[in-house]
Amino acid sequence: MLHRYGHAPVYPGAINPPAEPRSRSPVTRPGPVLRGVAVVLLVLTILLADALTLAPRAATQEPLLLGILPRRNPTLTTELFSPLVNYLSTSLGREIQLVTSRDFKSFLQDVKDGRFDIVHYNQFHYVRSSAQYRVIAHNEEFDRSTVAGALYVKHDSGISRVEQLRGKRIIFGGGEDAMMSYILPRYLLLQAGLQPGDYQEVFAKSPPNSLIALYYDEAQASGAGDILIDLTVVKDSVDTSQLTHLAVTEQLLHLPWAVRRTMEDEDAARIQSLLVGLEASQEGLAILEKAQMSGMGIANDDSYAPHRRIIDQVMPSQDRH
Repeated sequence: MLHRYGHAPVYPGAINPPAEPRSRSPVTRPGPVLRGVAVVLLVLTILLADALTLAPRAATQEPLLLGILPRRNPTLTTELFSPLVNYLSTSLGREIQLVTSRDFKSFLQDVKDGRFDIVHYNQFHYVRSSAQYRVIAHNEEFDRSTVAGALYVKHDSGISRVEQLRGKRIIFGGGEDAMMSYILPRYLLLQAGLQPGDYQEVFAKSPPNSLIALYYDEAQASGAGDILIDLTVVKDSVDTSQLTHLAVTEQLLHLPWAVRRTMEDEDAARIQSLLVGLEASQEGLAILEKAQMSGMGIANDDSYAPHRRIIDQVMPSQDRH
């Protein structure tokens, strides 16, 4: 299972701050008043030096744009991720602007245009944009660093093998760019010898809605993530004991965080360190909880090689540079 301990930091050469210089004792000691003045002047000199070092860079840099995939509506996305944005802004000494998208189409266009400096999206989005962005971290949710795709059926459907879905209506959660709820379930269908056209393909507005639709017999099977059946939003809507996994893919690393490839290595390393270090403080844990995550781990491009392999089989004609 891929996890943070499986990867060294992407930027191991990050520079540590220099140690403070030692002051030399003077030959003759000044009186108490002069010593007090000297200490004050020394402190002011150090503070001024720090300000002169940091201020020009922060003042001349444009704000960093952070894009978040629209798993939720813009209002909720802003509420969940504003604490993280504020934390990054304060820690970096540079303004971070959260960019929300009304839908996946506009979000993906912004990704394609390279609008974001930092972006949080799904695995398929990363594979498609890896020429423009380099991945630095991954989500952990419900204390899991991996997720899988699944096909669901009702217990009383009489369907026990994927091959039996030939000619059946399958409802997928989201659109064709949904890694867990479309691409991976389609991979399971391909593994069973079912090609597009061998079944009826329809889409729900969201992954939870696909399971709810299955429960109400709007389809004979559903494609969604393996943990979806345990989510509160689903359990509060239907009797999940009536639903079951028909097939589940291998476990794959969770949602990625990436930065623009043109970003300075020092800045990318700092952002990576801040993200994966959130679990080390109470403030960081509160930020993660607000964003509905349990942690973040280090990731690099090799972390998403299994995803790329599956995407190549399911969508061989897609442009995924």
